Amino acid sequence: MRAEDLDIMEELGHGNYGSVRRALHKPTQTFMAIKETRLALDKDADQRIVRELEILHNARSAHIIDFHGAFTAEGSIYSLIEYMDAGSLDKLTGFEVNIAYRTVTGDEAVWQGMPEIILKRICSSTVKGLHFLKNDLDVMHRDVKPTNVLMNLRGQVKVCDFGVSKQLENSKVARTNIGCQTYMAPERIQGESRQSLGDYTVAADVWSVGLTAIEVACGHYPWPMNFMSEAFAQLSCIMHGDLPTLPPGYSEAANHWVDGCLNRNPDKRPTYQQLIDHPWLADDNVSDADMISWTAIAYRFKGSRRITPAPPVGA
Repeated sequence: MRAEDLDIMEELGHGNYGSVRRALHKPTQTFMAIKETRLALDKDADQRIVRELEILHNARSAHIIDFHGAFTAEGSIYSLIEYMDAGSLDKLTGFEVNIAYRTVTGDEAVWQGMPEIILKRICSSTVKGLHFLKNDLDVMHRDVKPTNVLMNLRGQVKVCDFGVSKQLENSKVARTNIGCQTYMAPERIQGESRQSLGDYTVAADVWSVGLTAIEVACGHYPWPMNFMSEAFAQLSCIMHGDLPTLPPGYSEAANHWVDGCLNRNPDKRPTYQQLIDHPWLADDNVSDADMISWTAIAYRFKGSRRITPAPPVGA
């Protein structure tokens, strides 16, 4: 892959280490996402970059983002990955049910929420991607959240962003505590608070899958927003607060699946294979047409603004 073969276009997102932009690979006329990661005089950071490239190169799965190559230039590494034109789940689902929004095209539309059949496919694809990482590559993702699950307008769902992923020791455990605290499992938060990281397993990612499922179904982070202003209160809620659930209207099987993910005892959480074999996902019969139609609806809401007045504080 060569820099001169690319037309660099608009920014798709950015983070602590660089940005992601859309690019056209001129020889093949293929749109890709190009991720710039600035090299640092930091051994650990550079090792994370190399690890992410290795995972991308080796991850051949329908549920993992495709990798097209990489090159270095001007103190940065540029990795070319599959362009998922619908975007991340947080941007496709961050809306309140039965609330009117003004779309970027000026239309008014009411968000109807996520049908269970769509949530089922999203959860199925996400878990199958994570299961592949664990079984085939001995890798734990460690940063599962809606931002790191992407969709395209063909209705496909894929896991991305392996910058903090970890090669498992003895195929079972990880030790360093890194990732987004908001989605961390209790055992990881507990280890961090004691400054004694200890061991944790892919069961920690199962917890994050459960939170992700509830967030995309609800349209917002599962715990009350007042917990978000204070980091200590937020983590205390994860450790000791009432566990969140799916909103009303979802089946008993769906609730059982999600509740299993959010067991505070990691030894009692289901494995990836058990999640895949669960009756809720075993009945994953959504058609590609259903996924395409729903993704088109969700894509229409991207960047929209709420126009229904919010209720008074305390109401």
